[in-house]
Amino acid sequence: MKILKKPDRLNLLMEERKKVINTFVLTLLIIFSINILAYGNAAEPPSILFIVPNAPDNMSVTLKLKGREYEAKILDKVIEKYFIFYNSDMMNKKPDIYNFTVTTENESFEIEMAKPYRMFNNTYTMNLREQTITEGILISRSIMLIAMRVVLTLIIEGIVFWAFGFRSKKSWMVFLIINLVTQGALNIWLNSNGPIMSYAMFVLIFGEIFVFTAEIIAFLFFCKEHKRSRKVIYVLTANIASLIVGGYLITVLPV
Repeated sequence: MKILKKPDRLNLLMEERKKVINTFVLTLLIIFSINILAYGNAAEPPSILFIVPNAPDNMSVTLKLKGREYEAKILDKVIEKYFIFYNSDMMNKKPDIYNFTVTTENESFEIEMAKPYRMFNNTYTMNLREQTITEGILISRSIMLIAMRVVLTLIIEGIVFWAFGFRSKKSWMVFLIINLVTQGALNIWLNSNGPIMSYAMFVLIFGEIFVFTAEIIAFLFFCKEHKRSRKVIYVLTANIASLIVGGYLITVLPV
């Protein structure tokens, strides 16, 4: 059995700290490089947005204003579609009553709205079956999306947690509680910013910085399994993995 002398132990400790510092610096470089790209996006003009769950492929929404017809821009988010009218498209024509025509393969109907422009971004949820409009975002939608993202994050970070050799039930309980709190808070905050964010990636990265910090502190304090350096590197690795996956998902799925 080889007994390490005190200088050797100090050297090993210094090496572990260097690895932690290097990993942290690399993480910051990745974050700030993506952050710079996020700033390249231009802010969108004021808009009217209709969220349509399970919208058919051939659906369209049009608006007639003073002899001109405007067709909504369509953004497909897999489980729902956004139909968007921008203020600049309509040349700032703002009548008291707006008549929207909704057309699908099987039917066509009109929805009348009084002054739908009430704020910068105006969001409505459309029920195709009932042919009705509800102002804002449905609570059921928010709960479903938040739960879906949190569960996916738990799966990703759970795989990394296992790969780093954490096996005790107490460690897994700590993992579950910490991630439910941090990821729940992050996704509630993301959801509060609306379905379309000009700087969605920036918002996600900014939130992840706080998640990194909170989880490192929490794991060092509550998780007693393995060395401090392993726990720090785990948190950084797990959150980078979930950031990459989450960053991709917010481009293809609803927020």
